[in-house]
Amino acid sequence: MVRVFLAGDSGVSVLAREVGAQVRVLDLAVDDPLDDVPDDVRRYKIRRGSESIDVADALAPGEARRAFDAGAAAADAEIDDGADLLIPGDMGIGNTTIAAALVAATLGVPADDVVGTGTGIDDEGRAHKVAVLQRAFARRDVDGPFDTLTSLGSACSAATAGFLVRASARRVPVILDGVFPCAAAVVAREIAPGAERWWVAGHRSTEPAQAFALKALGLEPILDLGLRLGEGSGAVQAVPVLRNARAVLAGMGRLADLG
Repeated sequence: MVRVFLAGDSGVSVLAREVGAQVRVLDLAVDDPLDDVPDDVRRYKIRRGSESIDVADALAPGEARRAFDAGAAAADAEIDDGADLLIPGDMGIGNTTIAAALVAATLGVPADDVVGTGTGIDDEGRAHKVAVLQRAFARRDVDGPFDTLTSLGSACSAATAGFLVRASARRVPVILDGVFPCAAAVVAREIAPGAERWWVAGHRSTEPAQAFALKALGLEPILDLGLRLGEGSGAVQAVPVLRNARAVLAGMGRLADLG
């Protein structure tokens, strides 16, 4: 998938071209050396893969902070390069499980309420996901957002949190995509309360964990199309709507001015 992104053949790559956006690919924790991809893709790599959260912490001590800082650096790089709107995307196997775990742990929601069907698993698969989360929560208590990211998250979720916090600190708006960025946003708000004022929700995911995250963040999605692709694709599709809204606000006359 990393190579597909780099080739410009992924779903978000196609959509980004339609709105004039640039896609930057970063390997935070792909379980492959990716020796044949540009060095710039691997510059922020933290580790190869994550541990299974039902039996061990996802990350080693200190890795959540390193990943958070990497995400902040990525936001700085984009903004310094002229970006005036940012969209974090994600691609990972099992990422809806991690997103559900982060939302449940941060908001105090039962595992069964936040777990969805991901890419379309059956009832047995969903029950397994619920059991994984329950074992993960029973394994040890988490204390604070970075402990949550270490125990239940991933390098990608920690980097997304850093990306969001840094964007808000530099007063650059962010469109959140589906459940994974929204889960990272819930944790990011714990780290930087008020940062959510710079975020909007691009679309409503089919995952229940996102609904809890959006309610906690006070966000209403721009689109509701039943999307589940990820990659930032839903948020990119919200860009034309936002552009049209801006155009109306900037250019439309008021009734009071028509006399």
